[in-house]
Amino acid sequence: MSDDPLPPAPVPTVEVCYRHPGEQTRVHCTRCGRPICPDCMIQAPVGFQCPECVAQARREFKRGPGRTSRGAVGATQVFLAVIVGVFVLEVIKGGPGSLITGPSQQALFDLGAMFPPAIATGQYWRLFTAMFLHAGLLHLAFNGYALWLFGRQVETAYGRTWMLLIYLVSGFLATVASYAFGPIQALGVGASGAIFGIFGAFVAYNFRRRHLALAAANLRMAMTLILLNLLLAFGFARIDWRAHLGGLIVGFLAGFVTEGLGTKSQRQVVRVLGFVGLIAVGVGLVVWRTNEIRSLFVGFGP
Repeated sequence: MSDDPLPPAPVPTVEVCYRHPGEQTRVHCTRCGRPICPDCMIQAPVGFQCPECVAQARREFKRGPGRTSRGAVGATQVFLAVIVGVFVLEVIKGGPGSLITGPSQQALFDLGAMFPPAIATGQYWRLFTAMFLHAGLLHLAFNGYALWLFGRQVETAYGRTWMLLIYLVSGFLATVASYAFGPIQALGVGASGAIFGIFGAFVAYNFRRRHLALAAANLRMAMTLILLNLLLAFGFARIDWRAHLGGLIVGFLAGFVTEGLGTKSQRQVVRVLGFVGLIAVGVGLVVWRTNEIRSLFVGFGP
């Protein structure tokens, strides 16, 4: 038997309720993760939730899936209207025969398709305009349906403004991924990169609530769709898997930082820094790829 003194017992971490700083607790809200005391605990299907999360859930239930405030136009509706309106312009430029198959490559280029040599000469606006163009009615129909299906859910979860930002930033970086890592002579169009970003945010939202039955079911469905899209990407050479993958990853990260981490004030900082960081990555990739393309040609420049 040793006479050495026993090591001191570890001191348990003590947390306090975020609404009542004087109340110690070890219980956390199953929705937002913040510590709550017995006075703030509201029974949930799994564990307990805080009063703020319960109030938010009630507002979402009354509003219904994907609905915005009364009289307000949702971001999902705005994006659908924009891509349909742009497609009408495509048909006007390409003629009636372009309704099904889409306009010619020259027409798509003139309307703002992603084309690496043109972007490398300084036409950086193509990194945005390409996400609103489509190569035919079927292409538009698939993307429009996916946007309607997941856009409303993401807009309900994060709000109209954040859904708009997730869409635009994901679409931008999806096009950047195609520009940076795709073939130099590729002509790219489509909202699918931005829509994969919305889908990524949907995955992030449910991943943070994966202990709940509905979120777990949504994640299983999401994984099935991701595997299906991987098979399609390998089966069809025209599918731009780089844009899809880039949009999915950026959307997941954007959705994760939109909810933020830490206290209420810290979460706002996390949101801003997160989106600024994603955009900075995109700008860095554009600069790198532009320099690489210009170096391939003697006297190549804007």
